[in-house]
Amino acid sequence: MTPDVWPAQLWPTLLAEAWAALSADSDLGDATLPAGLEALGVSGAPGNLPSRLPAEDVAIACAGTALLAAAALHTQRGGDRGSRGSPVVRLDRRHLAAAFRSEAFLRVDGAPAGPGFAPLSRFWRAADGWVRTHGNYPWHRAALLRALGCADDAQDDPEPVAAAIAELGAREAEDLVTGAGGVAAAVRDEASWRAEPPGQAVAATPLVEATSVGGAPPRWRPAGPQPASGIRVLDLTRVIAGPVATRYLGALGADVLRLDPPDRPELTMQTFDGLLAKRSALLDFGTAGGHDRLHGLLSGADVLVHGYRPHALDRFGLDPQALAERHPGLVVVSLSAWGRRGPWGGRRGFDSIVQAASGIALAESPDGERPGTLPCQLLDHGTGYLCAAAALQALARQSARGGTQFRELSLARTAQWLLGQPRETLPRETLRRETLRRETLRRETAEPPPPGDVDERAWLTTLDSAAGPVTTVLPPGRLDDEALTWPRALSRYGGDEAAWSPG
Repeated sequence: MTPDVWPAQLWPTLLAEAWAALSADSDLGDATLPAGLEALGVSGAPGNLPSRLPAEDVAIACAGTALLAAAALHTQRGGDRGSRGSPVVRLDRRHLAAAFRSEAFLRVDGAPAGPGFAPLSRFWRAADGWVRTHGNYPWHRAALLRALGCADDAQDDPEPVAAAIAELGAREAEDLVTGAGGVAAAVRDEASWRAEPPGQAVAATPLVEATSVGGAPPRWRPAGPQPASGIRVLDLTRVIAGPVATRYLGALGADVLRLDPPDRPELTMQTFDGLLAKRSALLDFGTAGGHDRLHGLLSGADVLVHGYRPHALDRFGLDPQALAERHPGLVVVSLSAWGRRGPWGGRRGFDSIVQAASGIALAESPDGERPGTLPCQLLDHGTGYLCAAAALQALARQSARGGTQFRELSLARTAQWLLGQPRETLPRETLRRETLRRETLRRETAEPPPPGDVDERAWLTTLDSAAGPVTTVLPPGRLDDEALTWPRALSRYGGDEAAWSPG
C-alpha cells in the first residue's frame, strides 16, 4: 500500500506491527505486557527525519517497541519505578531523530571522530545504472580495488574506481566486487528486488524470527533499579546496528561486555559511538585460550548478541545447536544484513548497501533517476532497537518458560517493512536539496548539530574518556518520568579485561 500521503499518526500502527512480530511466538499472556500500546507517549512535532518513506514513524515504532519490552520485563521481574503496574514510557520525536543520527553529533575533545563515509563508499554510475559500494574498512576497500583492477594507492582516489565501474554493467560490478570479498550492490527498484531470489527469501522471513530449544529451566532474575539490571550481555557486534542494540541494553541497566578481534580494528568513530554503556575487550577466538575464555564468558552470560554473517561463528561453537547444548538457557540475538536464507544469506552488507539493493535508494531519488538516501542510517538504528526489544522479550520468555531462546533479525527485513508502508510525495526539488546536503556532509565529515538549535542540543551529554571529553546523544526515552542516561565514563576500545564485572 503506497498512497500519496501517509496518515499523520502512522507510528501507532507500526508499533502494533512491531510488537506483534516480537510476540508472535509468545504464550505469556497480557499479564506480562504493558497496559496496552497506549502506554507509549510520543511528544513533539513531526518532520524531524524528512523523507518520502515514513522514516520518523518507523524510528518511533522501533525505539518504542524496545521501551515497551523493557517495561514488560521490569514488571515481570517485580520492579517498581514508582508507577502502578508497568512503567509509563515516553519518547520525544526530536530527541529520537538525534539518536538515529548519533554518529553525526559525536564529538571527541570538541572535534568530529571521523568521516561518516570513506571516499570509496558511495554511488557510482555504471554502464546501465548505478552501483553502491562500501569501503570504510581497509579490507573491504582493498577488495574493491582488487576486483576493479585499481592500484592500491588509489584507495582514497575515486577517479580510477569511477572509470572502472563506468565500463561495467551494474550487476557485473556487483558480482565482481562481492566475488572478491568486497561489499557492493547494484541499485534496484522495488519490483526488481521483489522478483529476484534474494528479495523473495527476505520477503518470506518474519520481521523478528523467534525459535527456542527446550530443556533448559527458567532463569529467575530478581529486579533491580532498571529493567535490565543484573543482566549480562556478551556483545559480538560492530558498526552501527548491533552496537545500538547493546548500548541501549546498557542504558537500561545491563552489564554489557563487547569483544572484538585483535586483527580487525573497529572504525575510529565507532570506538566511541559504539561503546556507550559497555566495556570493551579484544579476544582472538581462534586460539585455544581465546576459545576457552569466550565460552567461559558465555557460561556467565544471560544474552549473546552477534552481528556476524550467518554461520561465520559456527566454527567457534556458536551455532544454535552447540549453544543450546553447552549454554542452555541463554538468549541469543543474531543480526545480519540479508538474513540466513536465500542466495545472499552469507553475503556481507551494510545499511547503505541494503538501501541500494532493496529499492529504498530509488524510492528516495531526488529526480526519479539518481539514487537517494534516507535521512539517517534508519535500517541500522531501527533494527538495533528491534534487536534490543527482541533480547528483552526473550529474557521474559525464558524466565517464564525456560529453554534456550533464539531471535534473528536483518537489515533487509526491516527495509522490506519500511517499503511496505504508505509514503509521502515530497517535491523533487526538496528531495534533491536534501539528498545533496546529506551526501556532501557524509563524504566530508560527520554532520555537526545545527548551530543554535536549542532543541537538538538539549539531547546532548558529555562523557569522560581517555581521549578527552566525548559529546554524544543521550539514549532516547523515559520510563515514568525518569530519563535514560549513559554511564559517566566511556571505556577505551579494547582497554578492558575479557571478564564480567565482579558481583
